[in-house]
This record gives sequence, structure tokens and C-alpha cells, in this order.
Amino acid sequence: MRGITKRWLINTFGVILIILFVLVVAFAIIIQNAYYQGISQILNGRSSELVNIFNDTNDFIRTARVYVENFPDKELMEIMVINEEGQAVITSTGFAPDNQQNRPDYTAALKSEDHYADWHGNLSSGENVMALTRVLYDENGEQVGAIRYVVSLEEADRKIFISIAFVCLIGVVILFFIFLSSTYFLRSIVRPVREISETAKRIAQGDFEARINKFYDDEIGDLCDTINYMAGELGTSDRMKNEFISSVSHELRTPLTAIKGWAETMQLDGCQDLKTVQKGISIIIKETERLNGIVEEVLDFSRIQQDRMVLIMDKIDILAELDESIYMQRERANAEDKHILYDEPEMLPPVIGDRNRLRQVFINIIDNALKYSEPGGVVNVHIAQVEDTIEIVIADNGCGIPAEHLPKVKQKFYKANQTVRGSGIGLAVADEIIRLHKGTLNIDSVENVGTTVTITLPIVRPPLPEETESDATR
Repeated sequence: MRGITKRWLINTFGVILIILFVLVVAFAIIIQNAYYQGISQILNGRSSELVNIFNDTNDFIRTARVYVENFPDKELMEIMVINEEGQAVITSTGFAPDNQQNRPDYTAALKSEDHYADWHGNLSSGENVMALTRVLYDENGEQVGAIRYVVSLEEADRKIFISIAFVCLIGVVILFFIFLSSTYFLRSIVRPVREISETAKRIAQGDFEARINKFYDDEIGDLCDTINYMAGELGTSDRMKNEFISSVSHELRTPLTAIKGWAETMQLDGCQDLKTVQKGISIIIKETERLNGIVEEVLDFSRIQQDRMVLIMDKIDILAELDESIYMQRERANAEDKHILYDEPEMLPPVIGDRNRLRQVFINIIDNALKYSEPGGVVNVHIAQVEDTIEIVIADNGCGIPAEHLPKVKQKFYKANQTVRGSGIGLAVADEIIRLHKGTLNIDSVENVGTTVTITLPIVRPPLPEETESDATR
């Protein structure tokens, strides 16, 4: 036994056992006192009769003999007549009195103001008895003798033992049922916990298909549901991670293949065609930039995961950054027979931000819009001031995002369309950058209709007149 079972046996069952033991001991003391006190009261009642019976103490021995002979409870107790010298002279047993026995009650009665005393203990034979002695005096206060009552406590002790044994039996029955119910209860906890432990080990070893059977609809059941949900989420994350590695590997392999191919072409002996060399160098530069972009995206994601993304914040013209981003994507759009429509406003309030990071976000969103648009598709870019924010809306009429994928597109590694190139972390990085700018990035999409990305950034609030006046007085 170990763990929960051991702790329960020590803490709970042990406490119950101690409580029952204390109760049994208390019951034994109470019932023994009750029996002994009842016997003592009977003896006191009998000894109280002696005042009336021995009102004439002239012939104490004769009167005592008659009292002993006519005593109705001879079978229940022994009566002993003691003379003024302390010697037992008559006994109701019919045997000669044993004057070798100690009589502590007689000694105590001689000293008592009430002229009587009781005692219980063991005789020299080992018998447990209770005795009461009342000393009698004549009219002159002279001791004439004493009457001693002796009751065997063996029958009382037997009844006390039976009562205690019965109570102990009840206690054992109670403990048995407590043990049965507790065993069932412990199994209802230990068995699921063991299965949870085994399943958690399997999950830790990479078996994300492992699931726990839900035994009960309680806290243990909730824990099972939570671990099953965790396993599902880990499995999803693991699949997304593997897809991400596959996507990144493919993304890296494509430009590397192009770079290697054109480098080998230009390396061939006799390649003197200037146009071929220029085209090869152009493609190598383009693919190198593409590789650099992929690596930077992965590094940015790593920085975000480790909370090490650092922004160089400054007051910037958001129009200039958006315009440059569109300019960088326009040539690609023309080459793919796609169109970017942008009506640039004359002026907008500045924002506080990292110009390179914001440009990175705009390029990423426009790149996605072009990527998921068919030839002839249109990407609309709109920017305007809405209250205290700058709102940038980038909308396309491409394939759109299915409703079941839309809530997850900003999650790391998630790709709604596996047929389109990309690592699946671009939107996660863009969303984190906008969040660090205290802005928002929202995505609305309808499948086969198009996608709209709305970015909001807080503007630089001009100082209030009272703030300007307080600054001037300093």
C-alpha cells in the first residue's frame, strides 16, 4: 500500500479507529461505574436498616445472629458480624469466619464520622468483591460491633464484559462497513488516477492519440476531460508543427534549388551569354532575398515565443510605410495579372510604432491577399482615421477562408490551405506585432468570396490646451 491508500489508512481510518477505541473505553468506564454504583447503593440501603434493627445493643451478638439467619439476600451477598474487638464471629456462608482477610472498609468505618465505609478490591483468593461495613455503637457511644456486607463482583464483571464485547462487536462491524465503503471510494479515485498517470506518460512520450476513459462525472471526470482535451490540442499542435517543418523545408528548398541551378549554369565553361548571366544573378538575388525573408520570419516567431521581440518605437508617417509596402508588391501583382487598388489620402495623424515591423505586417498581409487570389483578382487597400485610431483595410476577392478554419488562422503553424506556399506563422507574427503596438488585427472571410483584414493602430494624441499651458509654466 502506498500513496493515497496509505495516507487514507493513516489519516482517516487511523483516526476513526482511535475515536472508536476512546468511545469503547469511555463506555467501559461508564458501564462499570454504573454497575458498581448500583451495587454500592444496594449495600448502603441494606446498611441503613441496621440503625432500626440494632436499636437494642444489649445483646448485639444474639440480635446479629437473628438478623443473619433471616437475611433475605444471602445468595446475593455475604453478611459478616464483627464484635467490638474486630473479630468476625458470624458469617452467612455457614463456614467459620476467616479473620486473616484484610478488611479495609472496616478500618475506614472506624475512622468515619458516618460510622460506615465501603471498599472494592480482590480477596486473597483473587475474587473481586465490594464490601461495606457499618460500625454500631450503644447509647454511651461505645462500639458494640459491626456488620459487614460482601458482594462478589464476578457476575457484575461478566455482564460488564459482555456489554463491552457487544459494543466492540458493533465497533468492528462499523469499521468493517467503513472499510468496505472507503475501499470502494478509494478505488474510484485510485483507479482513474493510475489510468491518468499511465495515459499522461504515453502522452509525454508522444502518443497524442491516447485517451482516458471517463469513469465518473465529478472532479476526476473533469480532470479526465481536461487531459483528453490537452492531448487533442498537443496532437493538433504536433501535426501543425510537422506541417510547419515540412512547409519551411519546402520553402527553403525551392529557392536553394533555383540558386544552385543558376549557379551551376553560370559556372559551365563557355557561358559567355551576358543576358543569361544577368538573368541568373537576378534570380539568385531574388531567391536569396526570399530565403532571407523566410529565415527572418522564423527568427521573429522565435523571438515572440521567447518574449524577446524588441520594437524601435518612433513617431512615423503611416501613409509612407503603407505606400512603400504597396510599391514593393505592385510589380509582383502585375507579373501575376493581379491588381492592387489603393486611393491614398492626403494626410493622416502620425502613429507611434516601429516602421520596419509595421512595413513587415503590411507586406505580409498584401502578400497573402495576392497569394490566395486568382489571376485577374483585385486587392483593395483603404486607410483612414476612425476616431482615435488609424484603420487599414486590405481586402481581396480570392478563395476566402472556410468558416471552421477562420478562428484558427492566427494560431502558430496553422495553415487553412496546404496547397499554397507559406510557413503558417506569418499571421501569428503579424498579429503579435500589432498587439505590441497596442492595436488590433481582425480577419473576416467568406469562402469563395474573399478575405478582409482590418488593422487598427492608435494615433498620437495631441496635447490638451491645459497640458500645453502647464508645460510652458515649468
